[in-house]
Amino acid sequence: MKNKLFALSLGFLFFASACQNQARINAQTKDMKTDKIAATDKESITLAGGCFWCVEAIYQDVEGVYSTVSGYSGGSDIDANYKAVCSGMTGHAEVVQVTFNPKVIALEDILRIFWSTHDPTTLNRQGADVGPQYRSAIFYQDDRQKAIAEKSIKEVASTLWDDPIVTTLEPLVDFYPAEDYHQDYYSLVGNRNSYCTFVITPKVTKFRKEFADKLKKH
Repeated sequence: MKNKLFALSLGFLFFASACQNQARINAQTKDMKTDKIAATDKESITLAGGCFWCVEAIYQDVEGVYSTVSGYSGGSDIDANYKAVCSGMTGHAEVVQVTFNPKVIALEDILRIFWSTHDPTTLNRQGADVGPQYRSAIFYQDDRQKAIAEKSIKEVASTLWDDPIVTTLEPLVDFYPAEDYHQDYYSLVGNRNSYCTFVITPKVTKFRKEFADKLKKH
């Protein structure tokens, strides 16, 4: 029995290490690709819509999206990590920084997907995930993005949802990338995690059906 437990432990450690290494390679590859893109062909918006695994899984499928990086924004601390943010005491939200080509997909469409794939009417909550770290928020980089987001709330979100929209609009002050093992989580782990099976997979399936015209051509 001890030998079996030891073998299982080694297997888990190997799997976790492999996922972490692959996430680091993917993140480095993303950085290399986006660094070479002309400024006019690149824009970033930082979105909080509950667990960042869910948000990242959605936008990785969108045509025109170069990269998605899970992380933390909106807190008062000078640094952020998963354990501290999960305490709900740092003020940070779990976010995904989406970098995309505005000539392929407009920010307005990025936000339309945002409203359609999470509940922007529940304060500090998405389903069973509860706390300020799971709040609905848009972290804008400039006045233009703020104006587009304000218009999107009034003209899009409010028509999709009956209850009042509680999504906050916050200036992007800091963005802290999450730990390596959180990057590309759904694509690397998928249904081996029951949370993915029961929460993320149904959401991704619904998204792919509703936004078939916005999907990457594989």
